[in-house]
Amino acid sequence: MPKLSLARSLVETLPAGRQGLFNPWRDSCPHDAAGNGPVEKLARLALHLDCDPEFILAGEAPGYQGCRYSGIAFTSERLLGEGAIPRIPALTGRLSTRRLPFSEPSATIVWKTLYRLGIAERTVLWNAMQLHPYRPDEVWSNRTPSPSEISLGEPALRLLIAAFPSAKIIAVGKKSEGLLREMEIPIAGCVRHPANGGATEFASGLKDMM
Repeated sequence: MPKLSLARSLVETLPAGRQGLFNPWRDSCPHDAAGNGPVEKLARLALHLDCDPEFILAGEAPGYQGCRYSGIAFTSERLLGEGAIPRIPALTGRLSTRRLPFSEPSATIVWKTLYRLGIAERTVLWNAMQLHPYRPDEVWSNRTPSPSEISLGEPALRLLIAAFPSAKIIAVGKKSEGLLREMEIPIAGCVRHPANGGATEFASGLKDMM
């Protein structure tokens, strides 16, 4: 797998086993379906990275309906089951033990927009902080990461950008923009996060950067 070494290098910069922070590629979730552990998520990430991207979209952090089980930012179990993600074959089984596959609204909006703009094959999705922040009492939850938690994503973000030096970096949301600017990484711009009614602004903002 051409980009497996890059995927491994990215993951090796991230801590594992922290309370309230889930590492999709090193931690195991009690709701992972059989055959969808850290190894499988890492392999899926490597397939996603196996391109020469024109754009890197950096979001805030993984969510429980998306990257926690898929291993790819802004990508849900439902989208993978439909075979809607470039370079990744449609699933033959399940990723989670939930009765129905997770369908993350932000993931659906992001991929729909990428296809509409004709850049789905030329975009890599990532997060400013790559660990899923959840409430300790509920793994199926999302919470806002603290500034110190967000900083944990800096080494992987630098490594990813160095691997694709010609790609334009687009921050998705203010927290991602803040981290990138603190790191003094040039970005092409910032677009509204698609969550909480931001779909239209996200799509129009991304279109304006093409």
